[in-house]
Amino acid sequence: MSDSESDAGDQAGDVAHFSGPVENAWLLKIPEFKPSDNPNGLLEESSFACLFPKYREKYVKECWPLVEKALSAHHIKADLDLIVGNMTVRTTRKTWDPFIILKARDLIKLLSRSVPYEQAVKVLEDEISCDIIKIKNLVRNKDKFVKRRSRLIGPNGCTLKSLELLTNCYVLVQGATVSAIGPYKGLQCVRKVVEETMKNIHPIYNIKALMIKRELMKDENLREENWERFLPRFQSKNTSKRAKPKVVKKKGEYTPFPPPLLESKVDKQLASGEYFLTDEQKSARKTQEQAAKEKRNVSAQKRRRERDFVAPDEPSRKEPKGGQKTEKIDVKSLKGKIARANKRAGKTK
Repeated sequence: MSDSESDAGDQAGDVAHFSGPVENAWLLKIPEFKPSDNPNGLLEESSFACLFPKYREKYVKECWPLVEKALSAHHIKADLDLIVGNMTVRTTRKTWDPFIILKARDLIKLLSRSVPYEQAVKVLEDEISCDIIKIKNLVRNKDKFVKRRSRLIGPNGCTLKSLELLTNCYVLVQGATVSAIGPYKGLQCVRKVVEETMKNIHPIYNIKALMIKRELMKDENLREENWERFLPRFQSKNTSKRAKPKVVKKKGEYTPFPPPLLESKVDKQLASGEYFLTDEQKSARKTQEQAAKEKRNVSAQKRRRERDFVAPDEPSRKEPKGGQKTEKIDVKSLKGKIARANKRAGKTK
């Protein structure tokens, strides 16, 4: 911390009004607002109402005495209407803090969004605020919305728990909203992580950057330097590949003239001359066409039936290759060979 920043912080702690530029507003010490600062109270009554769903009726009814007790300490009156299903907070004549009614409004909003009373009551503290982030309209596709919301929660809520530890905030994902309770600086980080997660940037990148920042804050030498070189850089990659069609239709050349109109049934009859025929001529023509069609069908069926009785083509006798003729057999020499063979067979016996 520089000397000018520490001087500005001390000056803000002592005096409510100060002059001069401030380099880091987070280092300013905001003076505590006391009843002596507003002894006359508020001029008019302010009230806020908030509806809650049916499934929260039992829990709200059980914790409502605790809510009334917490708000009565700040002189805020709270009403619960179970028939209509709404909660109302309003100021009284004893209310001296003008901003506490907005804190009470945030309290009933958080209770209606399934935040437990133990966490929601922290909003009444000065340094604690809340942020309700609407994530439904950030993603159009329902399947993508469910996947990215589950990615924000993480397996067994690990991602959400690590985000809570790094930002000192309580984070609850309920339906189409994310409720966060904590210091103002932590709420900024939570909103950034949630919005970037719904824009398809994995929360692990932001969590890693928050861990690095926490370690750099501990080093006095690097506290006042630029941390861009230490932080991870996210590069968006479009991994979705569009399926290419098998048949790609080629577009024709562009012409400013519209395509020709298709001929109607009347136009076709006019072109063929059928439009001017009488009913008798049309029926005679139809009968003639039907007879010609039957004749074609009969001839086609006859050809199909005769196809089974057609003899197949016999293969022709193949001649020896090269055109060589077979040699003539000598019968006399063959007889002599057989006789000699018989004589030898008789001698051996």
